[in-house]
Amino acid sequence: MLQLYFFPMACSLSSRIALMEAGIEAQYHLAHIWTKRIVDDGSDFRGVSPKGAVPVLVLENGERLTESAAVLQYIADVNPKPGLAPAFGDPDRYRLQEWLSFVGAEIHKAFLFPAFWYKDEGSLAKPRARITQTLSVPAAHLAEREFLVGDGFTVADAHLTWALLLLRPAGVDIAQWPSLSDYLARIQARPAVREAVATELALRKTLAA
Repeated sequence: MLQLYFFPMACSLSSRIALMEAGIEAQYHLAHIWTKRIVDDGSDFRGVSPKGAVPVLVLENGERLTESAAVLQYIADVNPKPGLAPAFGDPDRYRLQEWLSFVGAEIHKAFLFPAFWYKDEGSLAKPRARITQTLSVPAAHLAEREFLVGDGFTVADAHLTWALLLLRPAGVDIAQWPSLSDYLARIQARPAVREAVATELALRKTLAA
């Protein structure tokens, strides 16, 4: 059985969504990204991954896979039936990689990471100025289509959904991009997405208590 190391509402939420959309059973281990401890037993999370970051997907053979783009692609390929990634040879497979890279680099690392890690406004000035231009790209792309790639939900949608959910607590209201607001509402209405988000929000509240 696959095992996912995650932190509630961190980028590993994308992987939980993907696993649930794919109908793949997995064991979930909460790894605290601030203390670097695994909540189950208090062990050092860096013993699982020296990066000390989620997600970490432990494969059936015991190997460990990190980085959201790689983990999401792997999950999609474990069970290709739901179509969470275009098939090998389909040009849209590269579009999937394009969007996974965009969300990871331009929204996550360029804005969300500093927004939650840096406390002084001086360090956040450039990321805040840039995010408006960044979000105009998926907003324009989604103005006349339901999903990022092709005609169905893919792991790229799982990743963008996580990013959009984190923008509001990071100080960005996506209401200024109606296509993104409509897109997020549609995706959140999916049963697997709704359950995944509800599960992690509840865990996040438990940690904060």
